[in-house]
Amino acid sequence: MGMASTDLEARLRASGVRPTAQRLAVLGELAAEPNDATAQVLWQRIRERGGRRVGLATVYRTLALLHEHGVIDALSHHDGERCYRLCTGAHHHHLVCESCHRVVEVAECDLDPWVAGVARRHGFVARAHQVEISGTCASCRAA
Repeated sequence: MGMASTDLEARLRASGVRPTAQRLAVLGELAAEPNDATAQVLWQRIRERGGRRVGLATVYRTLALLHEHGVIDALSHHDGERCYRLCTGAHHHHLVCESCHRVVEVAECDLDPWVAGVARRHGFVARAHQVEISGTCASCRAA
């Protein structure tokens, strides 16, 4: 997915996040990841590229901030550790392989009426929804 630094800067600014060098380093590593990655993995990659001044705590804080501002998605298919992914801006859901951790964005969504109905029955008003479907991809099933 690799995005140019100027595209990443623009994406941060559009989401109301000031583009610091550390935030761009974290987002740049995530942009190069075809599936998703944990904070630990991203920190290790940044260190391997010479980013010694970016600490692990900074990576965690940056990921939390970027997720809070809607710049990145957080996935929970790893027990105890969230994974992060730089996705398209449009509403979508995720298919996640439990074996190889491949992530597929699914753009089709017919859930709005169902979500609104379930929410209404429980006295809620739905603002948004996200779906993460865990399973096994065709390649892993064939192996």
